[in-house]
Amino acid sequence: MSQSQIDLSATRARSTAADTLVARNKHLAAEAQVTLGQASIETAAAEVKRSEAAVRQAELDLSYTQVKVQESGYVTRKTIEAGAYVQPGQALLAIVPRDVWVVANFKETQLTQMRPGQPVTIHVDAYPHLKLNGHIDSIQTGSGARFSLFPPENATGNYIKILQRVPVKIVFDDSSLSGLALGPGMSVEPKVRVR
Repeated sequence: MSQSQIDLSATRARSTAADTLVARNKHLAAEAQVTLGQASIETAAAEVKRSEAAVRQAELDLSYTQVKVQESGYVTRKTIEAGAYVQPGQALLAIVPRDVWVVANFKETQLTQMRPGQPVTIHVDAYPHLKLNGHIDSIQTGSGARFSLFPPENATGNYIKILQRVPVKIVFDDSSLSGLALGPGMSVEPKVRVR
């Protein structure tokens, strides 16, 4: 073998060794890139979870800005306007339910023949030309005085019989009440048909 062949083989060997070293470095760089990519994926996944948590918190905060009632009705005594700030426990408005009924305080002596389901004719002072129909829904088991905020305490020693009043709930049968403005505190005169 000649010197030129030996030099050529040595050069090829060094070139191959250099190529091998380059290939190893590329392999190591690729592995480092994979590790870096996995770290980036984990960082991105953590960022996604943080963003999802922020969205859930924002949805929760938004839900606190809505006031929901359990029953539909008419808004009365509204003390708030859109965009105003409120405090916890602050009264904003009152809701009058759409379903209206009458609570009539009958004398206890008038209850002898009354039973739930009996028909009732109702005259509303605000609508004197109308005669509305209803029926007794329930009769309270106790006088109104016993269930008041401050029940009366009769003096002891002297017995005076006081005629008590008992609340009777009367519901309307008419579905034509939708056009009438009936609400709490209005005066009515119910007549119960007991026979």
